[in-house]
Amino acid sequence: MSQDSPSLTHSRLYLQRLGYDTPPAPTLATLAQLQLRHISTFAFENLSVLSHLPVPLDLASIEQKVLFDGRGGYCYELNQMFLALLQELGFEARGITGRVVIGGPPDAHTARTHRLSLVTLEGVRYISDVGFGGMVPSSPLQLDNLAPQATAHEPYRLTLNAGSYTLWAQVGEEWRGLYVFDLQSQSHYDYEVGNWYVSTHPDSPFRRQLKVALIAPGLRRTLNNGNYAVHHLGRDSEKRTISDVDELLALLQQAFGLRVPEHPQLRLRLAQILAQT
Repeated sequence: MSQDSPSLTHSRLYLQRLGYDTPPAPTLATLAQLQLRHISTFAFENLSVLSHLPVPLDLASIEQKVLFDGRGGYCYELNQMFLALLQELGFEARGITGRVVIGGPPDAHTARTHRLSLVTLEGVRYISDVGFGGMVPSSPLQLDNLAPQATAHEPYRLTLNAGSYTLWAQVGEEWRGLYVFDLQSQSHYDYEVGNWYVSTHPDSPFRRQLKVALIAPGLRRTLNNGNYAVHHLGRDSEKRTISDVDELLALLQQAFGLRVPEHPQLRLRLAQILAQT
């Protein structure tokens, strides 16, 4: 067990939420199922950050939030919990980090604020990610395969330059860069620093924007501030704008399965975000 992922206390409940009555074998098929089921069950969301609440990274706090409080989380939380499950099931896996470049040039040298997992199966290396919002890969990707790779949703591909990998997703006819990462070892201090920046720094987009996402077969649900969309594979997206806080809170519960925390700061921030939208 690596330092960056201690043992789960509630792995049985976690597996039950993912549809398993007994622990599955650590195979590629299991990894693919776990990844798809996780991102279809637990929403990506930043409600705690918008509420100016702390985002603790100890595993007990993450389990409480996600498994018992009806919440989701972002990469530092979701990929931490997922990695702990993989290791408990016997996978050879560890955490790595990267720099988000989506929405900008793919060679931008942004802050190292994304966490994902490196998994090795029978000598083949894969990246597995359950915490990248609306464009999270829905299947593991072979690290050393630079050809386009099919997933349960869109094709993805990796490029390699001077020891750094860039992950790309095909959106329509366009390849979009998502994040750049390398394989250097990380400690819990590295995650704490990145998480501190994302959750507290005034320049962090998570302090200023609402970001929620949940995957389902053949579609992706996303909420960016007041802009709600259901993106279907192979046909046009459904989009609408939310302008009322109560409507937004109902959407978070009904479309994303979230139990929204009752916090006065959150309602105020959501109203401000909708006004700006």
